[in-house]
Amino acid sequence: MSDIAAIARQFIRALPHSHALGMQLVAIGEGTATIAMPYDDRLIGDPETGVIHGGAVSALMDTACGAAVMSHPQAGFSTATLDLRIDYMRPATPGQTIRTRAECHHVTRSVAFVRAVATDDDDSRPVAMATGAFTVERKA
Repeated sequence: MSDIAAIARQFIRALPHSHALGMQLVAIGEGTATIAMPYDDRLIGDPETGVIHGGAVSALMDTACGAAVMSHPQAGFSTATLDLRIDYMRPATPGQTIRTRAECHHVTRSVAFVRAVATDDDDSRPVAMATGAFTVERKA
């Protein structure tokens, strides 16, 4: 396992909410991360339809974005969310795993910029899209 993957897995394990939501690291690269969240009845936001609550999707997207920043070679060892805008495109299909792929596409001295897409098993139609800004903390 690469150092980047080990750090990302440690990052996800260290966040109690990511463990509670069942998040799993799928892939990590230089400035990219994909994290999955399996369907769980405890996360349903609408009991009539079985659709997962938007807050769980938001947490997944935020975590994937943070992991993408931490894996970027210019971003450093730690990050925090400054701003995260999420546009929900459609409800996730009940019973399906939701995956978010995040990409850190620009890094300045103190801010990293990220975009992300969440999909379910129907990869052709996004569940949500996000753009965000995250802190950059470099080792001294």
